[in-house]
Amino acid sequence: MMTFSKQLEKMRTQDGFIAALDQSGGSTPKALKAYGINESDYNNDEQMYDLVHAMRSRIITSPVFTSDRIIGAILFENTLDREIEGKPTSQYLWEEKGIVPFLKVDKGLEDKANGVQLMKPMPELDLLLAKAKTKDVFGTKMRSVIWEANEQGIRDVVAQQIINAGLVPIIEPEVSIDSPEKAQAEIILNRELMSQLDNLHPNHYVMLKLTLPEQPNLYADTISHPNVIRVVALSGGFPLMKACEKLAENDGIIASFSRVLTDDLYADQPQSEFDAALAETIDPIYQASRT
Repeated sequence: MMTFSKQLEKMRTQDGFIAALDQSGGSTPKALKAYGINESDYNNDEQMYDLVHAMRSRIITSPVFTSDRIIGAILFENTLDREIEGKPTSQYLWEEKGIVPFLKVDKGLEDKANGVQLMKPMPELDLLLAKAKTKDVFGTKMRSVIWEANEQGIRDVVAQQIINAGLVPIIEPEVSIDSPEKAQAEIILNRELMSQLDNLHPNHYVMLKLTLPEQPNLYADTISHPNVIRVVALSGGFPLMKACEKLAENDGIIASFSRVLTDDLYADQPQSEFDAALAETIDPIYQASRT
C-alpha cells in the first residue's frame, strides 16, 4: 500500500509525461524495423521479443530517461515477464528510476462495428492483474478505437472500459486522426466519458488517454473530474513537433507518446548518440506536457 500511495502522489502532482513502451504482437516488427532491425534479422517470436526487450532496456537504462521528466512508463506483458539488470522490468522502473509502471492488458481489437473497434475478450485478465500487483505495477492500459461519430458505437466503447480493483486503469478510447468525423466524434466521446465518470464510486480512480482534440481544451471537465487522476494524450500518428504543438494547446493534459518517442533511435547508434537523440525527443515532449 505504501508503494501504491507514493505512486499515486507522483501521478497526481508531478510534472512530466508517460512513456508508452507497450507495442505488442503485430506492432513489434514495425517498431523493430523503425529501430533498424528487419524481420530477416530474427527467426521466431522469441528472438523478436528478445530484440525488442533489448531496445526497451536500452531506453529505460539511458541516463537521460529519468523520473524528473518521465513519471510513468507503459509496458506489455512480455516486458513485464523480463528483467533489466537482474530485476523485473516494472520493479527496475520503480525502484531504480522512480518511474511509475503501467501494464497494457488488452488483447487487441474486434472488427469494426457501429463505427468503432471494441476490445477483444480478456479471459485471463484476473491472473494478469494478480501478477502485475506482485511487481509494483500501479495501473493498466486498455485501448479501443473510434472511427466515426456514431453515438451507439462510442457509448459501447466507453461502457466496455474496466475498473480494475487495486490497479488504476488508463482508459484509451482513441479517436482516429484519419476520421473525417473526428471533431464530432470527440464531442460525443466527451459527453459519454462525463456520464460514466459521474457514475463512479468516489474511490474509483481512473486515467484517460485521449487523442489530441480538434477543439483545444475540449476535455477540461474530464481533467478536473474528482475521479480522474490524470488525462494523457497519444500522439495518434502526428509527427513529434505537431503532436507537441497540439498538446501545448490543451491545458492540463500530459503526453503518453509511443512511436514519436523512439523515431530517432537506431540499433547501430553509439550510446552517446543514442542518449543525445533520446534527450532531444524527451525535452519537447516534457515542455509541452507542462502547459
